Amino acid sequence: MAAPDRKTPGPSVKDDEMYEALRREGNSKEKSARIANAAAQDSRSDVGERGGHADSYEDWTVEQLRKRAAELDIAGRSEMNKDDLIAALRG
Repeated sequence: MAAPDRKTPGPSVKDDEMYEALRREGNSKEKSARIANAAAQDSRSDVGERGGHADSYEDWTVEQLRKRAAELDIAGRSEMNKDDLIAALRG
C-alpha cells in the first residue's frame, strides 16, 4: 500500500520545515507546532526585554511618588520626603 500524501501542517505553523523535522523525531503535532512557531519569531532571546520601561523613582516627582505610595497603601506617605518615599516604595 502506498504511503498517504503528507499534508502541509496548516497556515498556523510558521516554519513548515522545522515542524516536519520535529514530527519525524516523534513529537506530537501540537508540540511540533509550538516549537516551530516559537523559533520562527524574530528573536526569542530577548523575551525578558519585551516588557515596558519604567523611569527610576529618582526621576519621579514627589507628587507621583505619593500617588504610587497611596496605591500601595503605605502609611505615613503624606509626611515623607522624596528619599523616604523612594525607600518605602522599594522596601
